[in-house]
Amino acid sequence: MLKFIDEALSTFRPCFSRKAAYEWFVVIVVGLMVRTDHWGLTAIVRGLALAPRHYESMVHFFRSTAWSLEALRLAWFKVVGRMAPLLYVRGRVVLVGDGMKQAKEGRRMPGVKKLHQESENSSKGEYIFGHLFGAIGILAGTPIKWFCLPLFMNLQDGVKTIFGWDASSEERQDSHVVQMIDQAFAAAHSLGPALLLLDRYFLSIPALQRLNEGNDTGESNMHMVTKAKMNVVAYEQPVRKSGRGRPPKKGKVLKLAELFHTRAAEFQSVKVTIYGKEETVSCLCLDLLWGQGLYQELRFVLVKQGDRHSILVSTDRSLEAVEIITLYGYRFKIECTFREMKQVIGAFGYRFWSPSMPKLKRYLRKGESHPLEQVTSEPDRKRIRQTLQAIEGFVMCSVIATGLIQLIALRFSGLTPALFVRYLRTPSKAIVSEATVTAHLQQSIFRLFARNKQLSLTQIIRSKQDLPSTNADLRAS
Repeated sequence: MLKFIDEALSTFRPCFSRKAAYEWFVVIVVGLMVRTDHWGLTAIVRGLALAPRHYESMVHFFRSTAWSLEALRLAWFKVVGRMAPLLYVRGRVVLVGDGMKQAKEGRRMPGVKKLHQESENSSKGEYIFGHLFGAIGILAGTPIKWFCLPLFMNLQDGVKTIFGWDASSEERQDSHVVQMIDQAFAAAHSLGPALLLLDRYFLSIPALQRLNEGNDTGESNMHMVTKAKMNVVAYEQPVRKSGRGRPPKKGKVLKLAELFHTRAAEFQSVKVTIYGKEETVSCLCLDLLWGQGLYQELRFVLVKQGDRHSILVSTDRSLEAVEIITLYGYRFKIECTFREMKQVIGAFGYRFWSPSMPKLKRYLRKGESHPLEQVTSEPDRKRIRQTLQAIEGFVMCSVIATGLIQLIALRFSGLTPALFVRYLRTPSKAIVSEATVTAHLQQSIFRLFARNKQLSLTQIIRSKQDLPSTNADLRAS
């Protein structure tokens, strides 16, 4: 197991211009996998028994110029493409995208802004101050259990001003929806043709336009499977009429929610696998035009499951209705990954801030300039950019740690009986969970170090531990 982790992490060595930075990257990723609490970076010091004097060096790593987020992302794509048992549908990998909001109260933390939470959970506030991340994952595993391996996460709102300081850069100036499509294309460029699963928030004209632009370049190919709101309106194909005048771009207007009643006799019963269970649903498949002014032909699948009605959408009109329903059932896997990243890895427990950052103004008036626009000093701007890099770097290390844990669960569940020793009320029969893998690593990590002294990973971590220097100290400990 430790050899597998060492092999995966060795792929990242070219991403770092300095050896010391690479070594701290290895320590941090392994530490995130084995730490027993989420109390900041000190949890990594405790989890790996590091010498306390190394804490400051670990903090400095996140603001170092020896690495870049883009290099880590591309290296992680290569690891996933080589080591993960990916799901393919008609020769395409299956990507999953979504946004994730994390509450943050830091008054001098870049990227923090007021966010609206759409949730039916009454314990969540309607508005929070925090960070909005955009995430792309990929489905990997077996039919028994599919994981959504996280590929990349970055801040996609509240950072336009910071990236706008460089007049020649257009990075992060687009909307959250468009940035999500761009992220997916970056993954598809490395991993091959893809199907992208998104929720109904992302069914928009800007998203479809960026999707079409990306496909027109010919560098990568991607289609989208998503969901529509129940008040969605589509159009039939236009009927060509003889005579003068401009030909019509659209036909008859259809309110799709009404078709559940007016065309109920046309629905067909099919068996599909939804959330791991075989269900019988009724569906109606239609190819219609959508988008005021765009009028792109999409495949709509109207689904009835008992009293529940849903409208699914695919830009790939060659997919069958059963395939679209099954694919959209996989979209929730990214929510499971978010839960594991929060509760098991502690991926969003960062506390990076900068005194150069203006204080967060909670009640910014409409039309009032943002405090960041008043930052004109280049040293202050540099420190704010480094703090932003630290936040996204910490989350990227957590993404890699989560993905490695999922790969360990897929590869070693049938080879390591110790993974099944942990008591669970409903134990896994085939593939263990992320929490079970981390519990096993927490108990056995030092035994694995002792058995694999020759690994570079072991040597890196042991060089930073506060080990006894003499036999007398060893006996006393």
